Amino acid sequence: MDYYFNAKKVKDDCVQWIRNYFKENGPMCNAVIGISGGKDSSVVAALCVEALGKDRVIGIMMPQGKQADIVYSVMLCEFLGIDNFCLNIEDAFKSIKHQVRNSLNGHFSQQSAINMPPRLRTVVVRTYCQNLNGRMANTSNLSEDYVGYFTIDGDDRGDFAPLANLTVGEVKAIGRELGLPKELIEKTPIDGLCGKTDEENLGFTYDVLDRYIRTGEIDDLEAKKKIDYLHEKNAFKLKEMPKFKYVSDEFTKAVERTVEELLRR
Repeated sequence: MDYYFNAKKVKDDCVQWIRNYFKENGPMCNAVIGISGGKDSSVVAALCVEALGKDRVIGIMMPQGKQADIVYSVMLCEFLGIDNFCLNIEDAFKSIKHQVRNSLNGHFSQQSAINMPPRLRTVVVRTYCQNLNGRMANTSNLSEDYVGYFTIDGDDRGDFAPLANLTVGEVKAIGRELGLPKELIEKTPIDGLCGKTDEENLGFTYDVLDRYIRTGEIDDLEAKKKIDYLHEKNAFKLKEMPKFKYVSDEFTKAVERTVEELLRR
């Protein structure tokens, strides 16, 4: 990183933040985390273990069919010593895809195939939460959120988000501070459908993005154009859902009467 970041202090502050969250929102609850074996879920799981103890942290592994990198998820759960469950989402994915495609006369977009797995995983983790007295951890980071590199109603969901204001580089630094295995911190995120890395899909590196987010500095003007475009295009993903505002006539009249009474005084 091209800027100062005190990983130990931020790690300690985040651990305390998690403790405070559970104190206020579920003193007897468990932290339930979808485990991919990548840096984000690894760091969130390790932070929760330090905050709550390993007996209150549960990992959910959710491969889709035969998934070679599931070994990283197993490695993390064993390293942290946390209880874990494994549920393969392939049958659910195929069933929904088949029924939707049939109802749409054979149409099923590639984007649907990309977005449905993270949405299914959210449903799975949420269901485990309901059965295990859990609070669902969100594992999104600031870098991905900034350019909208996430799935609505998928990996953007959760009850608490320890990494939401931390860049990829900062998450990795905290992972090193937590003593996580290098294989987990540096595991290259890969698109499960096309086999491309996140950075190949985005067209720029996280190092470039992180520096731009934190300092506003960027040397590659083409990368700047891509980042600015994605940030603006996907800004709606992070906004609260618009809600129709209704005020009853009775309430309006009551307010008007109150105002009139105050003016007469």
